[in-house]
Amino acid sequence: MPEVLEKALTVAEKKRPDVLRINEIFYSIQGEGSRSGDRCIFIRLTGCGLRCTYCDTEYAFYEGEDRSVKNVLDEIHAYDCKLVELTGGEPLEQEAAFGLMKSLCDEGYEVMVETGGHIDISRVDPRVKRIVDLKTPSSGMSARNLYKNIDYLQMTDEVKFVIGDRHDYLWSKEKITSFDLAAKVGTILMSPVTDILAPDDLAKWILEDRLPVRFQVQLHKIIWPGVERGV
Repeated sequence: MPEVLEKALTVAEKKRPDVLRINEIFYSIQGEGSRSGDRCIFIRLTGCGLRCTYCDTEYAFYEGEDRSVKNVLDEIHAYDCKLVELTGGEPLEQEAAFGLMKSLCDEGYEVMVETGGHIDISRVDPRVKRIVDLKTPSSGMSARNLYKNIDYLQMTDEVKFVIGDRHDYLWSKEKITSFDLAAKVGTILMSPVTDILAPDDLAKWILEDRLPVRFQVQLHKIIWPGVERGV
């Protein structure tokens, strides 16, 4: 069994071309995005340079096992499912994630990656659906948004806004307009911070403004309330 590590990755460890620090791999129901409700294999990578106020995966900051890309692929092959998502933490902080995504695409998997938006997405294989989270003010991390990423978006990609209050909503509305996001991506997602913003408030604002967005809640938290890992 690989050794379970509970420490931040060093710069050298992040740059390894064929070894990943993996927090967990699990088979579940996709809880967010345009594929919500579909069966999906999740690969959660360890580590994240952001510290969002509403983060619900803090356990992935440090916990994980070093595994080769081949070892990860072997585990994925054991599932009868062709939809895979890399998540975190922040998956794009580890160099080997780029090669893993390419290998999965080459093998015929439908691949998605969820990124916090502070890492350059231009190197991600173009066959991968990139779900870019633009951090809102209440996250405490909006200053870290790498807006250059918007230039690399494709219609197959998605942009996500997590909304904690009215100010977040108005900020997000302005970004959608100023960057003309509806013309750049196929799906713009808005979701309320769980237990902070009432879902019906966000839904009401979207309807009033006729925003070109897809409202969502975290489906996995409804199916498995109180369960943090492996869902």
